[in-house]
Order: sequence, then structure tokens, then C-alpha cells
Amino acid sequence: MAFFHEAADIAKQVGILGKTVGLAGAGSIAFGTAALLHDAGHDPMLWSPSGSGTADLAAGQALTAVGALEATLKPRIADNPDKLARQNDVLIVALPGYGHKAVLDALAPHIEERHHVIVSSHASLGAIYLMQLLAERGITVPITAWGTTICTGRRQSGAEVKVNTVRSRVDLCTVPEARSNEALCLCQTLFGDRFQPRDGLLAISLSNLNPQNHMGIALGNITRMEHGETWSQGANVTPKVGRLLEQLDLERLEIAGALGLEVKTIFEHFHLSFHVPIASISEMNQQMHMQGNGGIGPATADSRYVTEDVPYGLVLTAALGRLTGHPAPLHEAGIRIFSAMYGRDFEEENEILKALDLSSHSLEDLRRAAKTGLLQ
Repeated sequence: MAFFHEAADIAKQVGILGKTVGLAGAGSIAFGTAALLHDAGHDPMLWSPSGSGTADLAAGQALTAVGALEATLKPRIADNPDKLARQNDVLIVALPGYGHKAVLDALAPHIEERHHVIVSSHASLGAIYLMQLLAERGITVPITAWGTTICTGRRQSGAEVKVNTVRSRVDLCTVPEARSNEALCLCQTLFGDRFQPRDGLLAISLSNLNPQNHMGIALGNITRMEHGETWSQGANVTPKVGRLLEQLDLERLEIAGALGLEVKTIFEHFHLSFHVPIASISEMNQQMHMQGNGGIGPATADSRYVTEDVPYGLVLTAALGRLTGHPAPLHEAGIRIFSAMYGRDFEEENEILKALDLSSHSLEDLRRAAKTGLLQ
């Protein structure tokens, strides 16, 4: 974490104040991201849409990060979206995909031209949805979409988060495309030189490997989740689960290739995110487990691995596969299998795609929107 300490020291020496950054969210990713910002000399504020996520912090407890990042801080707390927008220049959406539409709806009336919005991580064309909300007000701001989160972790208590890893590379793009250089500089100022620009929102959507990976992991370990067991995620990416993840990745890469887009492979993802040598996916996860950063799997079936990643990840990938003429049968099967397991229609639960009325637009419409942020 040397970069963060050096950046903070330099800022103090030359009298530069850190950025004011408002995070919409109060889970493990929001907590870990706030700790990273603080460690780099910036000033984070947290807003819990329900209010419960920041209750302990609002009562005076310090936020403590342990693991890959050791930090203690007292972040500012917002009790409404107006305060979050009013008191910060950068806004980061850092909560599961199923909460994005409600948060974007709440923030949109308060966003001003001075703001920069980052979506961590981007889900189901949410940047387009927000851009269109702002266009109705005559407002344009840069909206940066990350292909994944800056860190991984698990919230330990009301005020503590264990940061499992800080990623060395995060894919990003910005709409409108003309603001891309400005956005990259901002992200580097906030988090260091760890960002890989990608060619528009479709590339970012196909750069998020969580949905496919979590699908395979959850399918292979669903009874552990239902029983509430404590289990090593890395250790339980066994050879057969690992092979499924590799086959899912081939479907995603085929869709990206049909769109002429360059995205990282699953092997590059685990190598860059968890700092293990490239091997089979099962072997890489076993190495992560031995290093102590393989993570703990979900202890409940009500996990974002399913309730977020199926409707807001697999559904979009499957839709892009159909649009490009390269259907993704394993992704499609995952949607149906989880819908059967949970007694829910996960395809119908994607509120952002329904609001965008994706089915009424062509692939060319999507290609343009991926650069402009406007689906017309």
C-alpha cells in the first residue's frame, strides 16, 4: 500500500487537499473503498440508503479495515442523497446491482455539472440509465463505469471490514467518451495507477467476470450456502467447478469477439486480482486458498452471488449473446436453473434493463449508447 501513503504524504507537504468523495452504499465494498480513499489522503462520506448500514458509524464508532489494508477512520456520514451530492465532488455507487436503480433515481435530482460519478462495479447499463435521467434535466456529467470493484472483502461487523485484496488492475470506461482522459486521471488520483481503459460500456459489461464466476461457484456449493456453513471459496473451486468457469468464460469471450471488443480472460482476472501465477482456474484458486486470500464463500442462499449476479449480470450477457448471434447456452441455463431453485423469474428482476426497454433497441443503438451514454 506504499502508493497510498506516499500520495497522502505528498498532498500534505504541498498543501493539496484530498478529494471529497461520497459513497452510496455501506457494505463491504463501500467500507473497503472508503478505507482506501482515506489511506490515500482523500475525504470519504458514506450514505446507507436504508440507514442501517452506517448506524454504528453515525453513533461514533470508527471504521476499521483489516487484512490487505490496515486503516482506521471516521468517515463523514450522510443521511440522505441530497447531502451526499451537496458535500462531495465525486460520487461512487458502491452497492449490489439490485440496488442501483433506486440509488440512481435518488441521486439524479441532486447531481450537478461539477460532479463526477463512478459506478463500482457497473451493472446492466446503469451508466446509460443515469445519463438519460440527467439528460432530462439538461445535465451532463462524466459517468465512469468500472468492470469490477477496487477491492474485495467481507464486512465483519457494523464498523469493521476485512479487505481480502486490492486489485492491481480495474477495467474502466467513461460516457460521454470525450471525458475519458479526465476520468482516467481522476481515478488514478483517487486510487493510483491501476486502471485499464476499455472501449465503451459493452466492453465493461463483458469485463465483469463476477456473474459467470459466482454462478459456477454457487451452483457447485449451493448446499453449503443453504446450510450456512463456513467454507473456503478458493478451496472449493475444484477441478470440475473450475472447468465450468472456464467454459463460461469462452462464451463471454466469443460475444466480446463478435463485438470487436478486447476484454481480459478469466485467467488474467484471477492473476491480476489475486496475484497468483496463471494456471488452470482450479489450480489458481487452490493457490489463493493457500495464500489466505481465497475468501470465504456465502453463508446464505440469499447471496448477491445469485440475487445480484443472475439478474444483473448473466441476464445482460445472455441478451448480448442473442443480439450478436452468439448465444450463451451455459449462461442461459444458469438463469433458468437458479430461477427454478429460487422459485423466481430472475430475468424479470432486472429493473434497469426493463426501464431502458432494451428489447426495442438494435445492436447498433447499443453500440452508440456505449460511447455516448444515450440510448436513442
